[in-house]
Amino acid sequence: MIARLRPSPFGVLIALAVTNHLVLVGSRVAVPLDALARGASAATVGSLMALFALLPMFLAIAAGRFADRAGVRPPMLVGSIGMTGSVLIATLLPGLPALFATAMLTGVSFMLSQVAAQYATGEMGTPERRTHNFALLALGLSTSSIAGPMIAGFAIDHIGYRATFSLLALLPLVPIAVLAMNRVPLPGPHPARSARGGSPLDLVAHREIRRAFVVNGLVAMAWELHTLFVPIYGNAIGLSASRIGLVLGAFGLATFAVRLAMPAIARRLPEHRVLTFALYTAAIVYLALPFSRNVATLMSLSFCRGHGLGASQPMVMSLLHAHAPPGRMGEAAGLRVSLVNSMAVAVPLVFGAVGGRVGLAPVLLSVGVFLATGGWLTRVSPRRG
Repeated sequence: MIARLRPSPFGVLIALAVTNHLVLVGSRVAVPLDALARGASAATVGSLMALFALLPMFLAIAAGRFADRAGVRPPMLVGSIGMTGSVLIATLLPGLPALFATAMLTGVSFMLSQVAAQYATGEMGTPERRTHNFALLALGLSTSSIAGPMIAGFAIDHIGYRATFSLLALLPLVPIAVLAMNRVPLPGPHPARSARGGSPLDLVAHREIRRAFVVNGLVAMAWELHTLFVPIYGNAIGLSASRIGLVLGAFGLATFAVRLAMPAIARRLPEHRVLTFALYTAAIVYLALPFSRNVATLMSLSFCRGHGLGASQPMVMSLLHAHAPPGRMGEAAGLRVSLVNSMAVAVPLVFGAVGGRVGLAPVLLSVGVFLATGGWLTRVSPRRG
């Protein structure tokens, strides 16, 4: 008799994270394109994109502490429910005010799910497999980064914006059902978590954690600029939503490819070389982007940028979980998410407003120079001890 096969708890966790991430990345394509179709300016679109990260910037540390104390299931369930409700707003109440609400609530709902998934990944498996597990989680999220923009782009072109938002609202029903049934063993509260933890600033006192946060901030800036400027730049040069989705999907395809190779990369290259390579690659792409005006070139540049930036997240998360104090791993993940989302707020607001005044090319060129400078500053291996 053939034994009944059951999916591993870690495999289920990745599937739930991927499903919720599909909603986020799909919304981050549909929301700005819907706004542009309604006549919104680049500054307004920048404000919309910033709202995806506004509440997570302030609440991610609290969400991490929540995961430390309550376990994985409660924040993931609340986040999944919130994602369905947030996208329904744009379905039922079309218009710019609804898009602002959808952006804000989708961002904070995904943050709850994201922090819990990252905490669980660090807890499930041995320390020796931690980088491998984070690479698998990142690999799963790369699949949604590929599929989400393309699904949203093609859906917009063929069934319209409201139907696209309706489709996205259905996806979180799968995580809601799985988590509500409570049949998948997921990590519970951490036994070392005290009732009153230290200050989040204590976490950056460690040199390796601080270095990881600095590099992650630079990578997050490059990532957010990609998400913001591809729809704006593509719309400016006359690309359809489907072609913009293909350009964004090429980025996701590259992150998938590099994360598939992460176990081999981690065995051969130290963390600082991988992270510095990510900054240099992003710098070159941003310097070349203003001179590119066709889909094939933009997809190639997007692929190169994704190849560099996609390698950074598993390395950073592994470093954080290796050095975070016991019982504060969820909080460390939350602090990282807070940093990433601070970039997601600042980048659309600052660069969206500046781009609206001076044009996109000066912004992209200046960012390329800034990233190259960051890569040069982080090129030296940190001293141990």
